[in-house]
Amino acid sequence: MATISMKELLEAGVHFGHVTRKWNPKMKRYIFGVRNGIHIVDLQHTLREYKKADQFISDTVMAGGTVLFVGTKRQAQPVIQAAAEKVNMPYVIERWVGGMLTNFGTIRSRIERLKELDRLDTDPKFENLTKKEKQLLVKEREKLQTMFGGIREMTEIPSALFVVDIKEEKNCIAEARKLSIPVVAMVDTNCDPDAVDFPIPGNDDAVRSIQLFTSKIAEAVQEGLDMRESKKVEETEKDALTERLESEEKKYRESFGEETKKAENATENIVSE
Repeated sequence: MATISMKELLEAGVHFGHVTRKWNPKMKRYIFGVRNGIHIVDLQHTLREYKKADQFISDTVMAGGTVLFVGTKRQAQPVIQAAAEKVNMPYVIERWVGGMLTNFGTIRSRIERLKELDRLDTDPKFENLTKKEKQLLVKEREKLQTMFGGIREMTEIPSALFVVDIKEEKNCIAEARKLSIPVVAMVDTNCDPDAVDFPIPGNDDAVRSIQLFTSKIAEAVQEGLDMRESKKVEETEKDALTERLESEEKKYRESFGEETKKAENATENIVSE
């Protein structure tokens, strides 16, 4: 498990919520108190909820699942992209395109179009295009890359989502809920924690806070990948052992059968004499 210390949480400013007038009453159970008009998150709750989320992510990936990282606000974009790419997971850092989950078939067709346009300079079918036609296709490719570049290798609906700022990503959350896709998310004091499956209470605006949780979730993903690979190796070794034992058993039975047949023939010869 990718552990987090209380010191890391404090240094990242995870405990700083929003001004009290912007709070969501459903966050009351996660709030420690008020300081200078700002709600302070109870970091004991943060640690507890993070551990649940970490375990879920690790188990999901170990079982063969995919985690989609989502964070489209400015300070989250580079963090989300770097973390997702590090563990080869899909991500969304630009505007959430409606239907990205609920209409995934259509989204896949746009991704295939992007991959087709990536061959613009090598595919013979584009050779006879005019300069203007090519420029239009280049612009189309750039637009599709911006919209879908982070999910171009996502061949099916993800098993889970990790989201930074559920108010900002309300459309994403709505689609995930409609499809019953589990969501792990950072939830600030102005959020509804009941909107997601694994809320991690804390500051979802500060870069250091976003970096801390995003990197830890990525570590949980990597842990799941490592366990998945280890499980594959164990299964391969187990299959090889089973095959060897079956082969040896077959040889033994064949050998035993030949010896039995020889004994029967010898007995018949003695009787006939």
